[in-house]
Amino acid sequence: MEYSLEQRKQAMDRITWWGVVVNIVLAISKLIAGFISQSHALIADGFHSFSDLISDAMVLFASKHSSQEADEDHPYGHARYETLATIGVGVFLFAVAAGIAIDAIQRLISPDAISVVPGAIALWVAVFSIVSNEVLFQYTIRVSKKIKSKLLEANAWHHRTDSISSVVVFIGIGGSMIGWPVLDDVAAILVALMIAKIGWDLGHQSVQELVDTALEPEVIEAIKQHILKINGVEELHMLRTRRMGHNALVDVHILVDSKLSVSEGHQISETVEYSLIRHFDDINDVTVHIDTEDDEHAPNSCRDLPLRNRVVADLKHCWSHIPETRNIEDITLHYIEGKISVVITLPLSSLTTLESAAPLQQKIKRCHEDHEYIRDIEIKFK
Repeated sequence: MEYSLEQRKQAMDRITWWGVVVNIVLAISKLIAGFISQSHALIADGFHSFSDLISDAMVLFASKHSSQEADEDHPYGHARYETLATIGVGVFLFAVAAGIAIDAIQRLISPDAISVVPGAIALWVAVFSIVSNEVLFQYTIRVSKKIKSKLLEANAWHHRTDSISSVVVFIGIGGSMIGWPVLDDVAAILVALMIAKIGWDLGHQSVQELVDTALEPEVIEAIKQHILKINGVEELHMLRTRRMGHNALVDVHILVDSKLSVSEGHQISETVEYSLIRHFDDINDVTVHIDTEDDEHAPNSCRDLPLRNRVVADLKHCWSHIPETRNIEDITLHYIEGKISVVITLPLSSLTTLESAAPLQQKIKRCHEDHEYIRDIEIKFK
């Protein structure tokens, strides 16, 4: 099912606001319990939950702006707001992780600072956090896949890291309570590393999108094979792909028979475009360039050839002494491999007898000898 921009916005806002409520409750609970029980790991986890609130705020910001339709200033839409917000989340998480790790390491190198054993309340809050974040993860990841939102998916995995970090905190607090107080600060460092890892992954993936990194190789190969199966496509080249938010964009050159009409070539390109959009969920914009020859390996071979107005003028000048050419009904030009093949159509009434056709053709064809850019001339009678 394809969701509109407004439907995506509503779905993102709904699940994100649920996340805001849960994270406020968790952050306050962890910080209060952490300070009461003197658990540095739980305090670190509390800041982790507060970082989720920043993440949720960025999702709401991106949801508002990326849901806007394309306009004159943003012809490809506003999906990159989602990408920028994801980078912001990543950078923020990395900064939070650094602060937590530095604080925990300073306590580890000062033995007197780790003599306090956390209380049982910290253990129960950690359990509550594990369950709450796992439920939130399952709900968010399901919605993200339904509406194809990378940002929402990233936020879902952020909830999962919260759940895992709370497991680490639980182990650290439990270890401290049975006689290994150093485990509380070790747990805090492990939580910081987890936060840094998710921050790095989010930022790196989104930066790749901003610099127009291509889609995955297997997806590109699938796109290529799909195009080649379309009737009328002889070959393809210069296949380029990139992501923009939850969308994928494709540019491709396809090779068709050089003698096809313009309308048939256009029809093939339209078929390629809509077939890709229907078959691949992420693709929503396809640009197809029609080629009559492989311009990737023989670029611009026809670039310097004259256009129709000059070609027709040259031909008419050559044919000025041939009265029958005044009745020409159509002139078709084929630009192939650096030369022009000319096809002209004459009415049968131009011939006095059938035997006069051959001499007339010879006189008309002789014109291409005076112009090196003309490969040959074909005459049709109807």
